[in-house]
Amino acid sequence: QVQLVESGGGLVQPGGSVRLACAASGSIFSINTMGWGRQAPGKERELVAVITSGGSTNYLDSVKGRFTISRDNAKKTVYLQMNSLTPEDTAVYYCNAEVVATSRSTANYWGQGTQVTVSS
Repeated sequence: QVQLVESGGGLVQPGGSVRLACAASGSIFSINTMGWGRQAPGKERELVAVITSGGSTNYLDSVKGRFTISRDNAKKTVYLQMNSLTPEDTAVYYCNAEVVATSRSTANYWGQGTQVTVSS
């Protein structure tokens, strides 16, 4: 069993910043790629940012230069620093991880999500 637990969402004003965190726990041998997705009301989930175990990153075009993804492998935690937020960033943000379990099987997991609302 693997769990991903997000934290750090909330209400933020336009132009503001928020930092999300996601901690993985359970029967984990290693974690490959970690990332963040988001889903706004009435829209499909989209992948916002990903980071490999080696630290390579990739971002959705609309967040480049504003969002920064990072990870702490020792803590099995991934972060998303979001700056210069706009109302269009309002969504439920989900953590994602490709986990190699102690059984050596590999599976993809999603967290339960955390709401980020950008509004004045």
